[in-house]
Amino acid sequence: MRVFRYPAPPSSAITPHALWLSRRNMLAAAAGAGLTGMIMPPRPAGAADLAAHPGALSGTGLKPTPLRDVTHYNNFYEFGLEKTDPAERSGAFHPRPWTVQVDGMVAKPRTYDIDALLTRPLEERIYRMRCVEAWSMVIPWIGFALRDLLAEVEPLGSAKYVAFESVVRPSEMPGQGGVLPVLDWPYVEGLRLDEAMHPLTILAVGLYGQTLPNQNGAPIRLVVPWKYGFKGIKSIVRIRLTDRQPRTSWNLRASDEYGFYANVNPAVDHPRWSQASERPIGAGGGFFGAARQPTLPFNGYGEQVAGLYAGMDLRRDF
Repeated sequence: MRVFRYPAPPSSAITPHALWLSRRNMLAAAAGAGLTGMIMPPRPAGAADLAAHPGALSGTGLKPTPLRDVTHYNNFYEFGLEKTDPAERSGAFHPRPWTVQVDGMVAKPRTYDIDALLTRPLEERIYRMRCVEAWSMVIPWIGFALRDLLAEVEPLGSAKYVAFESVVRPSEMPGQGGVLPVLDWPYVEGLRLDEAMHPLTILAVGLYGQTLPNQNGAPIRLVVPWKYGFKGIKSIVRIRLTDRQPRTSWNLRASDEYGFYANVNPAVDHPRWSQASERPIGAGGGFFGAARQPTLPFNGYGEQVAGLYAGMDLRRDF
């Protein structure tokens, strides 16, 4: 089995997070003393304690984007259009009870309870995250490889794509209500099967060693680090294998702006802005004060994933 080395962002692209680093040291020390549960913050009822998993505290030496920026500056249109809406308007959202249905072209369709999923081995992945809006972060996710889940349901030979569907709860997600919602709900995303089976693709259930917050896609979301952030569908309730390319939410909304593949590519601009550079959130004085930096092809993961697209026209198939 090939072991991938996940490339580290340059130090100029990330902001030191002293609180997070000190907390990791405290947790590591506490684990040896049997005190981990005393240090972890309160968690939702029924949520598994992520620090109990050996992989949850594995370190790479990277310094993630500050926790407050990660949890208070993001897009989650189910809660509203502003970057602060997810944090401010998701308090009434209930990530328990929760199930994820996995079906379609599989031999063994299953429905997973979220807390049962959390009993499997979890690991920390510190990934770059690049938004299609040309801003970026570095986030320490906690999760597991999507391919492990798909292997359990045994995809049929005819399956070529994986479609994902988010929850619809307008009573808890105010962005899903109103006369003119920004998207048709549920939010739908998709990957080619080989993309879904790649070892970098994960289902995240936490970040910064904590249970995934509501505003970041609780209780389970997709993370595909070489693609633009809108591919990372949040609050997943269904994963379906199919032989047809899924019609995804943003591609349906504006196909000339949001392609199905959405691989990070500095050579292919968004129709309304350049993708050649990006603004790292939390670096150099906050969003408006941060210096721009060059965008990396495939968000810096080209060595691992470029082979998936050999022979493709990455301008046409954007």
